[in-house]
Amino acid sequence: MTLRARLTLWYTAVLAVVLILFGSIVYISLSFNLTNQIENTLDRTADEILLTMADGIPEDLAITLRALDLTSNVSVQIMRDDGEIVWQSENAPLVDSAFDPHNMSMDENVFSTNNILGVDYRVLTVPVVSSPGNEVLGYLQLGASLATVNLVSQTLLIMLLVGELLALVVAAIIGYLVASAALNPLDQVTQTAIQITGTDDLSRRIPLIGQQTDEVGRLIQAFNATMERLEGLFNTQKRFLADVSHELRTPLTAIRGNVDLIRQFGVADEESLDAISSEVDRLTRLVSDLLLLAQAETGKLPFSRDPVELDTLMLEVYRQAKVLAGGRVKVRIGGEDQARVVGDRDRLKQVLLNVVANALEHAPDASEVQMGLKCEGRWAKLSVVDEGPGIPEEELSRIFERFYRRDPSRNRNKGAGAGLGLSIAYWITRHHSGDIKVESSVGKGTTFIISLPLIEGSCGPQDDGEFRSFDAAPRGE
Repeated sequence: MTLRARLTLWYTAVLAVVLILFGSIVYISLSFNLTNQIENTLDRTADEILLTMADGIPEDLAITLRALDLTSNVSVQIMRDDGEIVWQSENAPLVDSAFDPHNMSMDENVFSTNNILGVDYRVLTVPVVSSPGNEVLGYLQLGASLATVNLVSQTLLIMLLVGELLALVVAAIIGYLVASAALNPLDQVTQTAIQITGTDDLSRRIPLIGQQTDEVGRLIQAFNATMERLEGLFNTQKRFLADVSHELRTPLTAIRGNVDLIRQFGVADEESLDAISSEVDRLTRLVSDLLLLAQAETGKLPFSRDPVELDTLMLEVYRQAKVLAGGRVKVRIGGEDQARVVGDRDRLKQVLLNVVANALEHAPDASEVQMGLKCEGRWAKLSVVDEGPGIPEEELSRIFERFYRRDPSRNRNKGAGAGLGLSIAYWITRHHSGDIKVESSVGKGTTFIISLPLIEGSCGPQDDGEFRSFDAAPRGE
């Protein structure tokens, strides 16, 4: 059974229950009120008749009763205690017995319903009691036809049944149409999902019909957002596979070319062996970085949580930066505060080293790369500034993507990384509850800022307060 049919069935069933309850209440209330009015009339008429028989049943009772203004709808019988009919009204049914012979032994007023000559009557039986001795002298029975009440009740019952049936039919039709209108967007979601599955086209979206704030509108928005996310992940995965293939192909091609030269000449010259060794090192770094990212994404990369002195760590990276620069670029340390954070020392060193290596790679000859550390509030901020070509604003959002290339031609310097360093730095920083940002202007250089939460009360300025240049010896060196 479809969802439309189930919703319509439930809606109709609930409405049927409500209508039945409502109709039953109306029917019972009307029948009760009409019967109660008849009983009140019988009571009132009985009181009037009993006033004429305060001293018993008089001989001129017939004359006295005719003089009373009796209700024409009420039939009256007066009987002695032995059941003999003394008098009955002219509008009484033509019967030779009491209206209700079963209640003539009662000593109190009793209402009953009896069928007399095929007509239902509401009968009131009242004992006639003498005033001095409370002796039952006879019985007074009054009857009123229930034909009108039964007719009104039957008419109302038919109207309620017909009305409820029509209401249910109309409600079922309207409910089905409303359910169809509400569920049509779900059909579009289903059709779009089927088309995406059949064509592998993740760019398809569901047009938003109706309000954006209702349940279906939010579902469509969530579906479109999910598809957009999947499309982005799928495209990223394709770029990732293409980049991995490119990065693996380049060193493997170089290694194979050098091996072919060695095989051709039969001599392993030093230059070919150096080239092979360099490409093997490059492959090793690439595989290590990919393994690191894979472990990080699966949550299997543990981090130690120890106090780390960032100023000491920065000086160690500074020493390695001198080696990497090789005299081509001048490296110096600017402002240097003493700062301590909690984290994995080796991973944090890897973050700063990756950022510095990236700056040295893109810095032009005879330019300067400056490192700095300062405290701002509860944050320690490591900065790396280069004088390179800069990064266009539209590419800043992609700077931490895997295998991102600033140079579309993918030309790399000898020994350069595979484009994973900044991605690894970003991931490690985020998992230390920190952040890494980049600011850049084309032709003016780039600044990376690594923010890490400080240990409370662990920041202060260095005593010397001067920057350290490439030619100056750092502390402890």
